[in-house]
Amino acid sequence: MTAAQLPLPLDLPPALGRDDFIVGAANYAALALIEAWPVWPAPVVSLSGPAGSGKSHLVAIWQGRAGGRTIAASSLTEAGVDDLAAAGAVAVEDVDRGTYDDAVLFHLLNRARERGTSLLLTARGPVSGAGQLPDLVSRLRAAHPVALAAPDEALLAQVLVKLFADRQLTVGRPVIDYVLPRLERSFAAASGFVRALDDLALSTGRPVTRQLAAQILRDEAVADAGGEG
Repeated sequence: MTAAQLPLPLDLPPALGRDDFIVGAANYAALALIEAWPVWPAPVVSLSGPAGSGKSHLVAIWQGRAGGRTIAASSLTEAGVDDLAAAGAVAVEDVDRGTYDDAVLFHLLNRARERGTSLLLTARGPVSGAGQLPDLVSRLRAAHPVALAAPDEALLAQVLVKLFADRQLTVGRPVIDYVLPRLERSFAAASGFVRALDDLALSTGRPVTRQLAAQILRDEAVADAGGEG
């Protein structure tokens, strides 16, 4: 492979089992609540956190325990509410994103309560800010909230190792130690960095090294500087 060649889009699906979930101070409370099901403090739980913080992974863990269904809020329809409410456990992802009818989500919350169905709602911020319909906002505020925080350095290091492993890459600790103090302290930044580093390694035929990592960090810094103003 020459440097001019582009890597094929061979992204592998992330490992989303319970054993693959990395626990730290940022997500311990959220995981504990997921694993406490069905003994929840409320029939509706809202899980919030920034992009890439592990919401979908926790949903997958919950679905492994509870069964049921997972659906994007933007895919909700009035015709599908009764089937969802009968599922026993339903995760509705990204209630603060996309376009959907507030009345449909309100109807789902009511029907799920009638059927004794557990609901897990995910969003990047508090779910109470997702609705415009006053009755829906009231229902969302009644949900039990749990939030995912930004990772500390120890957790971010483990996340980097996992992200590399998801791409079947073995990366030495010196590379991780070099990257940590130079990388934005967020899961989204870690994911984007690992993707870019993997793509560069594939396109150039070079191993993942500290020098290659430094090149990605420099490129990202230049891109960020170019976007300012």
